[in-house]
Amino acid sequence: MADLLAMSEAIIEGTLDAAGVGPVNRINHQLSELADGVAMVEAFSHCIVFKTDDGLLAFDTSNHQGGGKVVEAIRRWSPDRFNTLIYTHGHIDHVGGCGAFIEDAQGRGDPRPCVCGHENVARRFDRYDRTDGYNRVINERQFGQFRRAGYGLDGGDRFLPPSSPKPDTIYADRMGLEVGGLEIDLRHAKGETDDHTWTWIPEHKAICAGDFFIWNFPNAGNPQKVQRYPVEWARAMRDMAAQGAELFLPAHGLPIAGAARIRKVLEEVADALDFLVIETLSMMNQGARLNDIIHSVKIDPAVLEKPYLRPLYDEPEFVVRNIWRLYGGWWDGNPANLKPARDSDLAAEVAALAGGALRLAERALDLSATDMRLACHLVEMAAQAAPDDRRVHHIRAEVFQARRAQETSLMAKGIFGYAANESKDRAG
Repeated sequence: MADLLAMSEAIIEGTLDAAGVGPVNRINHQLSELADGVAMVEAFSHCIVFKTDDGLLAFDTSNHQGGGKVVEAIRRWSPDRFNTLIYTHGHIDHVGGCGAFIEDAQGRGDPRPCVCGHENVARRFDRYDRTDGYNRVINERQFGQFRRAGYGLDGGDRFLPPSSPKPDTIYADRMGLEVGGLEIDLRHAKGETDDHTWTWIPEHKAICAGDFFIWNFPNAGNPQKVQRYPVEWARAMRDMAAQGAELFLPAHGLPIAGAARIRKVLEEVADALDFLVIETLSMMNQGARLNDIIHSVKIDPAVLEKPYLRPLYDEPEFVVRNIWRLYGGWWDGNPANLKPARDSDLAAEVAALAGGALRLAERALDLSATDMRLACHLVEMAAQAAPDDRRVHHIRAEVFQARRAQETSLMAKGIFGYAANESKDRAG
C-alpha cells in the first residue's frame, strides 16, 4: 500500500515537487488504507470505501472498464458485502463501474447493494440517452488518448453503460444515512455538475468530495460540456473548509490529511473561482464583449503554479466563458455573430481577398511562430475555403499540432490534437 497521505502532505508543504512525482491522479487500481476501515482504490475516478458493521459503503465505482479491477482490489482488502454505493455525481467515470459491484453481489449471493445519489443523477442519465452520439464524439476528442492506453470511459455500445442503474435512494438538498452503524451526511451543491454530492462522515472526521477538488484547476469551464456553476462551487468549497475535516477524500488525485492543510487548500480553490466570477461580472456590467473579457481577466500565474491549481485539465479562460454563458447567454456581444454567415462562405471570401486558400494557409504557418491564436483562425479559414486541398490540410495539421504542444490543459490539447488528426487524414 502506498502512503498517499504522506505524499500529498509533502507536495502541499513544498518538500516534494509534484512535477517530479508524476500524475497525482494515478490509474493503477491499487487499494491503499488511509485510516482504520477507510481505503481508496486509485482508478480513473477513485473508489472510496468504508467498513461498517453491515458491509461496505463505497463512494463511486470508477468507469466501465475499471469497475471490475476496483472490485478485485477491494476484495483483497475485505470480504464484506457491498451494502451501499453512493454516486458523488453522474459522470460515467464515477458510475460506469457500478455493474461490476452488482455482479459481485449476485455472484456471492448477497443482496443487491443500495445505490444512492442526488435526484438530478437520473435526469443526467436520461440526457445521456438522448445525446449518446454527441457524447461519444466529444468523449473521443477529449479522452481518446486514454482509450488508446486501455482506460476508455464509455460503456461499449452506449456512452452510459446499461449496467449502471439510476439511484434507487435519492435526495434533494441534504440527507442523513446510517449504514451499518456509520452515520453519513450527504449534501448537495452545484459545481462541476448540477447533481453533485459531498459527504461528511463524522466518525472519521472525513469528507468525500467527488470532483469538487481534482488536484487541478477546477473543471468549471469545459468547452464541450453543459453548464458549470463556479459561484456555488466556491461556496461549497468554503462550506467544506469550515467543517473541520481531518481527512479529505477527492475522487481524483491524492487524499489530504490535517484540518489546517485541508482548509488552506479548499479556500485557495474557492478564492480562484471567486476571482474569475467577480472580474468577469465587473466587465460584463460595463458592457464589455466576451472577446474583450477572455483576453483581460487573468489569474495571477503564481496561483496557477500551486500543485492543486495547475491548469492541466481545465483552465481559467474556459471558466470565464462559462461565467459569461451562465449570466449573459450565448451571444458574445459581436453583432456580426448574432446571425453569422456560414463559416465556409466567410472563409471563401477571406481566402479570395488573400489570393487563395493556400496563400492564407501559408500566412498562418508564418504567424504560428509569433501569434498562434491568429494563425489558427487563418488556417481554419483556409481549410473551410478549400476542404479538399491536401496542401492546405498538411499546413493545418502542422499548425494545430504545434498549438497542441503549447497548451497545458487536457481540454485544449484534445481539441487541437483532434483538429490536427482530421487534417492528417485529409492530407493522406
